[in-house]
Amino acid sequence: MASVMGLLEEREAAARVRVEELEAEADRILSELAVAEAVLERRAIARVELAEALAAPGDAAEAAVQEAPEPVTAAKAVKVPVTGSVVPHFGEGMTVESLAPDYRRIVELVESGPQGGEGVSAKEIASGLGLELVPAKIEGVRSKARRLAERGWLAVSPAGRFTPRQPTVTVHGAAGKPGGRGDGS
Repeated sequence: MASVMGLLEEREAAARVRVEELEAEADRILSELAVAEAVLERRAIARVELAEALAAPGDAAEAAVQEAPEPVTAAKAVKVPVTGSVVPHFGEGMTVESLAPDYRRIVELVESGPQGGEGVSAKEIASGLGLELVPAKIEGVRSKARRLAERGWLAVSPAGRFTPRQPTVTVHGAAGKPGGRGDGS
């Protein structure tokens, strides 16, 4: 029986390595995508500017500038995360709104869990999400919660229980609020 357990552990380790490789590749692809989107936006703006310059001599060019819509800034072009999104590393000023819905629900469940400091187990999270309490579903939730912990959204105890992340610095507008995020979520 020990050899079967060894085989299963080897397969699990190989699967874990594959997941880590794919996460690294996804991060790399998202980085390249951001660069490509910036290039596309610059080229589209250049094309529009050139078309306006060629089509509108003199006063018509000034009118085109006055009528031009205000450019979309980075703050306005916020992308809503979707299921399957990469979990970003937690940073100052970030809220759970920057997480995909599944991850957001996990963080919210852990934050609303028992306040005794002992944390919430993966099985309790799965139950709170309304999932069937079978090993496959529980392990899927545990994997997501661990990813959130690795990226700074949650903390995990040595016993494997998940707790809200501990604030590392006090944010000026969030003094006295749980989690130090300023919105209490």
